Amino acid sequence: MPEINFQQIMPSYEDMLSAGMHYGRKKTVKHPKMDAFIYALKDTIHLINIFKTREELEKAIEFLKKTKESGGMILWSSLTKHSEAKIIEIGDTLSMPYIKERWLGGALTNFKTMQKRVKYFKEIQEKWANPQFMEKLTKKERYDMEKELRLLTEKFQGLERMTKLPDVIFLSSLRNGGLPFREAKRLGIKIVAICNTESDPSCVDYAIPANDNAKQSVELILETIKKALV
Repeated sequence: MPEINFQQIMPSYEDMLSAGMHYGRKKTVKHPKMDAFIYALKDTIHLINIFKTREELEKAIEFLKKTKESGGMILWSSLTKHSEAKIIEIGDTLSMPYIKERWLGGALTNFKTMQKRVKYFKEIQEKWANPQFMEKLTKKERYDMEKELRLLTEKFQGLERMTKLPDVIFLSSLRNGGLPFREAKRLGIKIVAICNTESDPSCVDYAIPANDNAKQSVELILETIKKALV
């Protein structure tokens, strides 16, 4: 595996600060195991040490790069509206599966059933793209199919590429990732997650200590990962 040129891809500390990557949560919700990544308390808000953020981000990138180069599959999960666009972008760029905003219960633990639903979604897509099939339908039938396709796309777009259980799942926010976290843990799937100060970083394989509540912060992390993996 070629070495990653971190000096070339990593954002500057100024950019990390401008993105608000260092802003944690209120001191009342701090998890004690995040102490190693916190450098100060300001106006009841804990501030994350961005030098530590960079260190842990580099470790996570090396692991994700190794997974990709060895043919492993990474499932990218957005979990929050402000991370959705970038998760879709990284999934499309790397030709890897993703789940948008809302986690589908059983996506991992009920994989066979999920695959049947995804197969049905693909069949509807193929029918919709077939002019010969579509011209045989009545106006109402076309309307009903369009409605169904729209709903299926909202749910399953991005999962067509998940032809097997993933080797790794990326969570854009551990705080919002309760369901995928539990499913991945149950199946022994590795977890990489952005962790704010109220989360337990020890419960995932690679924790990236950073603000998971700011769009700029999450997008900067994902853009850096994308640069390393393309």
